[in-house]
Amino acid sequence: MPPSDPLGSPVKTGSDIAASLDAHLAQPAVILPTGPGHPPHRMPEGPELHLASHFVNEACRELVFGGCVEKSPVSRNPEVPFESSAYSISALARGKELRLTLSPLPGAQPPREPLALVFRFGMTGSFQLVPSDALPPHAHLRFYTAPPGPRLALCFVDIRRFGRWDLGGEWQPGRGPCVLLEYEQFRENVLRNLADKAFDRPICEALLDQRFFNGIGNYLRAEILYRLRIPPFEKARTVLEALQQRRPSPELTLSQKIRAKLQNPDLLELCHSVPKEVVQLGGKGYGSESGEEDFAAFRAWLQCYSAPGMSSLRDRHGRTIWFQGDPGPLAPKGGKSRKKKSQGAQQGPEDGVEVPPSPNKAPSRTQRAQRGLPKQTTAQVPEGTSLQQDPEAPPVPDKGKRRRRKATSGRHRTRKIKADTPSLEPEGTSAS
Repeated sequence: MPPSDPLGSPVKTGSDIAASLDAHLAQPAVILPTGPGHPPHRMPEGPELHLASHFVNEACRELVFGGCVEKSPVSRNPEVPFESSAYSISALARGKELRLTLSPLPGAQPPREPLALVFRFGMTGSFQLVPSDALPPHAHLRFYTAPPGPRLALCFVDIRRFGRWDLGGEWQPGRGPCVLLEYEQFRENVLRNLADKAFDRPICEALLDQRFFNGIGNYLRAEILYRLRIPPFEKARTVLEALQQRRPSPELTLSQKIRAKLQNPDLLELCHSVPKEVVQLGGKGYGSESGEEDFAAFRAWLQCYSAPGMSSLRDRHGRTIWFQGDPGPLAPKGGKSRKKKSQGAQQGPEDGVEVPPSPNKAPSRTQRAQRGLPKQTTAQVPEGTSLQQDPEAPPVPDKGKRRRRKATSGRHRTRKIKADTPSLEPEGTSAS
C-alpha cells in the first residue's frame, strides 16, 4: 500500500477514487493563463512536489501496472530497466524531489525486487494519468496498466526537458532536510551552519540554497519575506542570528507556547507553515491540466509574488524577487526596481514602472549606522555546487559590452565559437 499523506491531506478511497479518476481523465488539458492580472505558472517547489506525490498515490492506489517502463527516445535521462507482469506504484516527496517506487505484486513474473526512481521536476515536470492511446506531448516516461480494463498510462510530462530522474531511490546528496516534513531537522541545520558563506548573501538568495532550504523556491521566498516585512537584500546572517537566541519562556504552558508561535512566527517557522498552506489549498491533482478554476485558489492566496503594487528586482542569479518597500543594503547596484501596476490600471508590455527610491544607490555609512544595518559586503563568487542556489536559477549572462582587441598585424585572428548547449543542471532554469 502507498504511504499515507504525512500532512493529513484528504485521501479518497473506493468509489470516490473511481469517480475522481473518471473526472480527471475526462478533463481537457489547459494551459494556465499568464500576463496582466495573472501570476506566471508556478514552477514546481516543495508544495508542488508534495501535491504530485499525493496525486500519484491517489490515482494509482487501486491500479495494477504491467509490462516494461517506456522512455521517450528524445529524453537524455537514463533508461528504466524494469519489467513485471503486475506491480504497484507509490510516491513520496521530500523537498524538491519525488521518489517513485515500483513494487512487484505477489506472484508477478519475472520475480524481482522493487525499483525506486527519484525525480526532480525542473521547470515544467508533472505526472499525468491518461488513456494509453492519448498520450500527452512530452510524456518522457510512461508506466502502463495491466489488463483487464482500459489501458492507462502514468506519464512524467516535461515540456522544457529540464526535469531529471535517477535510478536507485537515493535523495540527491547535499540537500538539506525537507522544510515540509522534517521541520526540526531543517531548523537545526540552518542555525548550526550560519558561519557558511551562503549566509553572507542577501536573505532572498540564501532562501534558494537547497543545502539549507530544501523545498523553498521563487514564489515561496517572496511570500515568506513579505509576511515578516524583511527586506529581500538584507544580509542573511543578520536576519537569522537573532533566531539562535529565541527561546520560549519556561513558565508558559504548551498551549501558550503553540499560540505564541502561531501568532508571532519567525522566518524558519514560516518556511514550514507557508508551504503547508499551499498543500492545504488542494486541487484536482497536479499539473497544467488542473485548469484555471483550480489555479484561482492559488492566485487568491498569493500576497506578494507578482502581485499588483509590489516591486521587483533581479538577484545575483537573475531570479526576480518580489517585495514591498526598501529592498535592503545588499540590493544589486544598477538594478532597477519595477513596481507592478494595479489590475485596474493600464498596463504596458512589461507591466511595470520604475519606482523611487532606486536601489542603485546604496545607503551611506551614516544611514546604515542610523538604521542599524550591516556594512555592505562584496558579492562572492558562487561555490560551483548545483545546490547553492535554487537549481531552477539560470546562469546570468554578462550583458556588458565586449572590448574589441586591436589588430597587432595585418592578419585577423581566428575567432573561436563556442557551441550554445542547453543547461544540464539537475533542475530547470528560469529568470523569473
